[in-house]
Amino acid sequence: MPNRSRKLTPKTSKQHKPHAGMVKRIVKKPQKKLKRGSWLSSMLAIAILLSSASLIMAFAWISVLFIFNPDQVSWLNKILPIWAQIPLGKHERPQTLKQIQLDLSKKNQIFGETLPLHQKVEDSFLLPVFQQRPNCQSDCEELVELRVYERSEELEFKSQSENYYYLATQLPVTGPEESFVISSLLDGTSELQDITIPLPLTEVQRFEGGTPLPGVWFNLRGQRQQGTDAIAYGHVVYYNPERTNLLQMLSWTSPNGQLPKWQQVTGDSTKELIVDQTIGLEPHLQVYQVKPLKLFLKPIQLEAITLKSSALKDSAYQNALSIARSGLWTPAFEWLKFIQKQRKGVLPEAAQAQVDLIRLHSQLTKTQAEKIWGSPSQEVLADLIDGRWEKALQVFEASPHNTQEIVTLLKADEKRLWNRTAAALRVNPNRPEVQAWFALILKVQQGEEHANSWLKAQPKITKDNLAYIQDLLAKLNNQGAKSQISSTHPSQIVGTVQPITQVTKTEWLQPNSSADLKLTDNQWYQVEVSAFYDGKRWLNSPFENFNPPKTDAAKFFWKTLGITSDPEIQIVVWLPNGEQKITIAAIKAVQLRGKVLRLLAAGPKIPENQNDVLQPKPLALTNAALEWVQPSPITLQQLHQQNPQGVKVILSSVWKSLQQSDEVPGGAIPSFEQMQEKLGDWPVQVIDLTNNAQPEIILTISAGAIASLNQPTPESQGENPEQRRDRTIILSDSNEVIYTDFTRNDLQRLSAFAKLSGVQSLALLVENAHNYSLRRWSEKNQRFE
Repeated sequence: MPNRSRKLTPKTSKQHKPHAGMVKRIVKKPQKKLKRGSWLSSMLAIAILLSSASLIMAFAWISVLFIFNPDQVSWLNKILPIWAQIPLGKHERPQTLKQIQLDLSKKNQIFGETLPLHQKVEDSFLLPVFQQRPNCQSDCEELVELRVYERSEELEFKSQSENYYYLATQLPVTGPEESFVISSLLDGTSELQDITIPLPLTEVQRFEGGTPLPGVWFNLRGQRQQGTDAIAYGHVVYYNPERTNLLQMLSWTSPNGQLPKWQQVTGDSTKELIVDQTIGLEPHLQVYQVKPLKLFLKPIQLEAITLKSSALKDSAYQNALSIARSGLWTPAFEWLKFIQKQRKGVLPEAAQAQVDLIRLHSQLTKTQAEKIWGSPSQEVLADLIDGRWEKALQVFEASPHNTQEIVTLLKADEKRLWNRTAAALRVNPNRPEVQAWFALILKVQQGEEHANSWLKAQPKITKDNLAYIQDLLAKLNNQGAKSQISSTHPSQIVGTVQPITQVTKTEWLQPNSSADLKLTDNQWYQVEVSAFYDGKRWLNSPFENFNPPKTDAAKFFWKTLGITSDPEIQIVVWLPNGEQKITIAAIKAVQLRGKVLRLLAAGPKIPENQNDVLQPKPLALTNAALEWVQPSPITLQQLHQQNPQGVKVILSSVWKSLQQSDEVPGGAIPSFEQMQEKLGDWPVQVIDLTNNAQPEIILTISAGAIASLNQPTPESQGENPEQRRDRTIILSDSNEVIYTDFTRNDLQRLSAFAKLSGVQSLALLVENAHNYSLRRWSEKNQRFE
């Protein structure tokens, strides 16, 4: 047993060695092959994983772009079939500038000049969009919209030879209302008509030179002719690049035609916007500051610096503001400088802004007062506006000629000098030079009694000062000054006239009650007044609430009617051949009975009217009463070429009016072609009668023209169309009938268009059954009244 064990042990060892070596060899070979294959497999797996991750990330990124900005992945549409193309959502496809302009042209809109929003205009720009105004003769392109375009950054469009743009934002535009535009012309005593018609904007300009950042500021403007002056008006628009939107920040108007400008007024960083509303020597500057707002879409606003409320609870400061509000800019600024010095130059921001606004006005009034004026009245006006009371008195006392001219200035003053003197006296009632001017204005405007009563009521006036001021008042009593005081505006009277044979003196008022009412070779005429101008406004018959004083009533009428300076009146008569004959008569007396105002005039005999229905009634008017307006006529056919759609509506309205007055049979209205054939040669006039900068259409139609529209009937064959007078119909710019002579009672006729002094819109002179009347357009009631 032991021996077997010994044999077995080496035997077993020998047998395991070769077996182990065999296994080792067998195992080693397969291990080498597995390492090479595993490496390839790993690399392949990693590649697949990486490419899958890239694809997943790419698809994820494309998905994000597709969700938030579909236009960024529009390039995929080039390689995708039609059925699989990516919709671009709400975003329109970008366009070239030429394509944008072509689209606007197709909509009958007009593209303006592009304005840059950044240094490079090709990156983004503002595009003004205009539209042709109907029935327009000049400045016919009206701004209707502003658009902002930004350049497309997509590869599909950046690789093109032309730039492509997206519409980033747009702003519809309407001009400011007319009542707002003309408000700067009116003083505190004038009533502003509620004219809600917007006026057209015709130009867009970018503000340059240090405007507040960030963003871009634009000025939209238009112009309205007012007599010899041109009023500028418009909107200020701000482009906010952070929100990519356009904001209308302010509407403005300037009676002197000046455009708004950015200027450093208060503070030391951001400029302020200044709107100049100065009229003549009266300065008026509106200053707006850029202020922050806690609104996402509108982070800033333009806020006006006002003097309505005091920014300091200080009585001296408040007094200074009070005289500044009255127009005494320089005295107010001098006072404020003293207050600022007391406070060691430190004022709250709002108070400093008020001081700087007053300083700006003071600079203007100082410059005016230091000019050399050729006219004494202008020199005195400039001095008083700047608060130079003593210097103005020196000019007043320099010569009788100066006195006469300055009295005329004081008489015509519309409270601006009165307000300044009253404000100065409230602050310091004992300044003798201010007291002197207040007394002079009182005497010129309200009479000597008022002036002396006021002077004697002053508690602290010295004897010397009282004597000095009374001596100044005495200078007004010389004959030259008297003639200036008694003179008034020229007479502007319109009425109906008829000859009379008998005159009862006690029924008429005369300035010289001892004068006789006798005639030699002349004829007496009685004029029933339809309307007259009292120096401030037009009054129309019937004259209600017209109460003359019980004493000196004749002088009151002479002054109010302007007869003192212009006693002549024209009598216009129409002869049977249509010719006008004018006769000059002299106004001798006045009469007011109830609500009817009459004049008594004497002049040569006029041709008899014979009560011919074809002839207008005799018309009486003074030389300065009316300025006739005669627009050039064109035919309806020519008007159709300018405004085809409007003429279609016009012809339909005219035909309805003819039917309503029984001029043509009722029933269906003929087709446009039929009416155009019959009415195309009729003359029309185009003129603005409603003061909205849009012309109205006036058709004056003869009886013969109306007769040609009807088929002859046994009843009408015996009629002579020439026995009926021409009649007129007026259509507004919206093609509505706003005046017509085609009434069933046949009692009114439009005689002429006229311009009246002190009135913005033109007037209609209308002949009624018994007299004439002047009718003006009422914006409130939308009719001629």
